[in-house]
Amino acid sequence: MDKSGADFREKSKVLDAEAIRRAVVRIAHEILERHKGTGDVALIGIRTRGALLAQRLAREIQGIDGQPIRVGILDITLYRDDLSRIAPNPVVHATDIPFDVTDLRLVLVDDVLFTGRTIRAALNALSDLGRPKSIQLAVLVDRGHRELPIRPDYIGKNIPTNLREQVDVRLNELDEQEEVVLVEALPLKERL
Repeated sequence: MDKSGADFREKSKVLDAEAIRRAVVRIAHEILERHKGTGDVALIGIRTRGALLAQRLAREIQGIDGQPIRVGILDITLYRDDLSRIAPNPVVHATDIPFDVTDLRLVLVDDVLFTGRTIRAALNALSDLGRPKSIQLAVLVDRGHRELPIRPDYIGKNIPTNLREQVDVRLNELDEQEEVVLVEALPLKERL
């Protein structure tokens, strides 16, 4: 059973630990190539798994370029358009962006891009913090089904899904395993 109360079964593993590592390394190279360094670039990870991926990207970028890159963590809880549906008392965590975002080129980082609503909420939250020069989007997985005109600039893996499926990103720091799996909602008759 997942956090929404629906019953799911694992359908397939789409990325193992090595594939996740390679995707992060590739995205780090693409960010450096596109920005020609890290001088005015910052990574903003959407809490929780996006923040972990942003920290991994920062380590990879520093390892490649030799220069540190700014990293912040963004909590979008209060900016969600489904706040009243996700929980009666949602837990709000701190946003931790220890620098001014004004005039920086930001790369927003998340684990899975689905409808685009999380990213819209993140853009709204960032606009309250300053006026960046630009905002790009990096995601580990793009599963399609966009409801808003949002597209990623950096993608680890495209995974076409149907609406009965869910993409679960599991990272060692939180889940004590490292994989991306496709899970599917059980038919009603199998839930009983």
